[in-house]
Amino acid sequence: MSTNKDMNLTLKIWRQKDQKSSGKMMDYKVNAISPDSSFLEMMDVLNEDLIVKGEEPVAFDHDCREGICGSCSLYIDGEAHGPDRAVTTCQLHMRKFKDGDTITIEPWRAKAFPVLKDLVVDRTSFERIQQAGGFISVNTSGNTQDANATPISKHDADKAMDAATCIGCGACVATCKNASAMLFVGAKVAQYSLLPQGQVEGKERVLNMVKQMDLEGFGNCTNTGACEVECPKGISLENIAIMNREYLKASITKED
Repeated sequence: MSTNKDMNLTLKIWRQKDQKSSGKMMDYKVNAISPDSSFLEMMDVLNEDLIVKGEEPVAFDHDCREGICGSCSLYIDGEAHGPDRAVTTCQLHMRKFKDGDTITIEPWRAKAFPVLKDLVVDRTSFERIQQAGGFISVNTSGNTQDANATPISKHDADKAMDAATCIGCGACVATCKNASAMLFVGAKVAQYSLLPQGQVEGKERVLNMVKQMDLEGFGNCTNTGACEVECPKGISLENIAIMNREYLKASITKED
């Protein structure tokens, strides 16, 4: 058990009633926060205090609280998911902060992620990109193949699995100065293009997903690399290169 003493903190939090309203930063105090608490547990403490006072609690996204679902999406002290690395907001612990700190908490900032309320943003743009091509068409009517029926090199299987660990949280977009979603789309394209099951529909997939990404209003990639640094799953920039290569091939060979 930690021997560190509890912390008293000041929180500067973005409050916004709804998508059409103007928002503003508001200050809150939280006391006796254990350094062993998660960041979202600290937010729970704040909301309990607000409810007891008869005030509106702060809305924020969360679900599994295990770094799997990608729901938690807080921009903390100018960094997506906070000052730690390779963790989501729900995995961030308060030991990363000190007693007396002032912590600034904002929602993701991107045109394609409009704020719904307080710290909650609408990320259905990611879902529409997935619907445009992030899948494979398989006949499962009693004709399902065994997983090991198709030989795949370990190198390609490992790279595909690394790309598939993307949880779609949107940290890459929030971090990018251009609000680009190319790391997300690159990961989804790469995980299929590296495997024979995904190569059948490869051309249509990359063309449709990139087209939908542009329609959603995401920016382009300028190879800053901030997305890879802030990604809680460590998705590599190499996946953007794979997507660009697949897009170029599909553009050259597509049928009119």
